[in-house]
Amino acid sequence: MNTYKIAVIPGDGIGPEVIREGVKVLNAVAAMDGSFAFDFTEFPWGCDYYLETGRMMPEDGIEILQGFDAILLGAVGDPRVPDHVSLWDLLLTIRKHFDQYINLRPVKLLEGAPCPLKGMGPADIDMTFVRENSEGEYAGSGAWLFKGQPNEVVIQDGVFSRHGCERVIRYAFELARSEKKSLTSISKGNALNYSMVFWDEIFAEIAKEYPDVPTHSYLVDAASMFMIRDPKRFEIVVTSNLFGDILTDLGAAIAGGMGLAAGANLNPERKFPSMFEPIHGSAPDIAGQEISDPLATVWAVSQMLDFFGHPDWGKKLIDAIETVLKEGKTLTPDLGGNAKTPAVGDEIVRILKEM
Repeated sequence: MNTYKIAVIPGDGIGPEVIREGVKVLNAVAAMDGSFAFDFTEFPWGCDYYLETGRMMPEDGIEILQGFDAILLGAVGDPRVPDHVSLWDLLLTIRKHFDQYINLRPVKLLEGAPCPLKGMGPADIDMTFVRENSEGEYAGSGAWLFKGQPNEVVIQDGVFSRHGCERVIRYAFELARSEKKSLTSISKGNALNYSMVFWDEIFAEIAKEYPDVPTHSYLVDAASMFMIRDPKRFEIVVTSNLFGDILTDLGAAIAGGMGLAAGANLNPERKFPSMFEPIHGSAPDIAGQEISDPLATVWAVSQMLDFFGHPDWGKKLIDAIETVLKEGKTLTPDLGGNAKTPAVGDEIVRILKEM
């Protein structure tokens, strides 16, 4: 039997509540399958840990995580800790050290999920974002000059390497080819005359290697409009770190809300562990009330199962989520119900067992 070693970082706010349900679902899947198992090790890292120790994770945290097959992350963020500290000292540190350069985020409207767009259904919103996850606008390069003085200046660099652009764009082309879908590149080449022109040129170069993949290119502002007016035109989408971050939140809004938003931080070569997470944030205002929606976490663990080579179980989890949404009997308040978080996890397990 194959046993996957999973590092669990529940994190902050509602993180522990939703991650508990993700672990519950994975254990249920393993028990039903019988050919693999999960070995979970939980780490109490996050903002509480920072307030106690002055660090978001221990100094040897990366070395500790190195030995795991994957990481399951709950949420990061607490009003008592500056956002740039909590983000850079945990989530971004893990992404960068483990070269998780692919951020894969599904934007798919499931049957039964609420959609604010009039006349749109599941057939109209079904896209996958391939977001560059290691450099770009989040590279952390820049300077802060004359701090606190009247002539204060800050410089935030966007770092785009040929290596970084080529590998994420090629990954997106391979995904589009394997799924027989179109690929859309989103940039801002008319205004960002170095970084985004560079991105556009590399996209055009690599497109020549994939003549079977239909391609489109949009400026990010036009793409934002089309995601609302005509989302059906997007299938596989590749874009930079910042644009991908923003557009996938827009995608979550049109595909059922943040309670259904999941993401995978992948090191495709599997040299390092990949990380899977709901992307709804820590929601400190409802933490401890057991009303947080665990469906995004269930979606994230379905991505983990896909990555481990069990796409049949990955699909079953998505089908189970859709069944919960269609039945409408066991939903948390964000989706108009009154169910508690553990009840939703239990319902997912019940549906899986009936499949």
